[in-house]
Amino acid sequence: MTELVFDGLLAALVLAAGAWSIMARQMMTAVIVFITYGVLLSLAWVRLGAVDVALTEAAIGSGVTGMLLIGAAGKLGSDPSALRLPSLSSRGVAALLSVAVAMSLGAMSFLLPEEPVSLAGDAMRALPESGLGNPVAGVLFVFRAFDTLLEKIVLLLALLGVWSLAKDEAWGGIPGLKVLAQPGSVLPLLARTLPPLGLVFGIYMTWAGADVPGGAFQGGTVLAAMWILIIVAGLARFPPVGATAVRLAVAAGPAVFLLIGFAGFLWPGLFLAYPEGYAKPLIVVMELALTLSIAVILGLLAAGPPQRPGAQ
Repeated sequence: MTELVFDGLLAALVLAAGAWSIMARQMMTAVIVFITYGVLLSLAWVRLGAVDVALTEAAIGSGVTGMLLIGAAGKLGSDPSALRLPSLSSRGVAALLSVAVAMSLGAMSFLLPEEPVSLAGDAMRALPESGLGNPVAGVLFVFRAFDTLLEKIVLLLALLGVWSLAKDEAWGGIPGLKVLAQPGSVLPLLARTLPPLGLVFGIYMTWAGADVPGGAFQGGTVLAAMWILIIVAGLARFPPVGATAVRLAVAAGPAVFLLIGFAGFLWPGLFLAYPEGYAKPLIVVMELALTLSIAVILGLLAAGPPQRPGAQ
């Protein structure tokens, strides 16, 4: 009974936060409520037993995305002319489409087979051969490793797309994420106290992800959020996108992934096949490299395209 009451209250809070973030008149209020909405969704995923998804939602919905929206709200707040509200008819069409999508998803739940078809049993039986204890890591790096590799390459291509938005004379410059800290603000204090804890937590999530919920994406996202916090507090600036260290960090994860994948041709004889007894060490090496790349890429995505030297 207690669990039922808790789930009911959680569902009500999720709906209330979602509605509030849409109807809030102040931009910063909407952003803060949206971040809270991400935290509530993380709790919902925990209640559903999807801890890995909950960690990702917390890191993305309340971490990197929250920082990105705060930066956008700060920029639009300083330039009200850049904000153009959609017309009443556009908002009406958007509302109708949202309702249609919600009703379609609800209707699809009644079309599911009575006896669910799942490969979970087969995956769990084969998991010990990889040496991993986390079934999510097993699926990502053993059973669908090629898909995981492509996802990381897509993330890299997304960063290149953002950089391509810069003017030609700004190529190789420094991303100009807006500094939000004001004199007497608590933000610099948070930027000095939270990152050491976030660094330890992010590395732990990556290291432990082979056996318990966690992994490269969750750990890398936490590190990216800490990096962005330092930047928006005005304690540091992003490095130039043309710096060699930045290019190496961005490419490290996909490069190590590909290197280990092609090495599979030499021993087991297949692309992304791991030698017997070496699967777990190689996967941990890939996750560590991916954590670095994910953290740097997400931070640079939030920062936006590079600007000309001296531009803010």
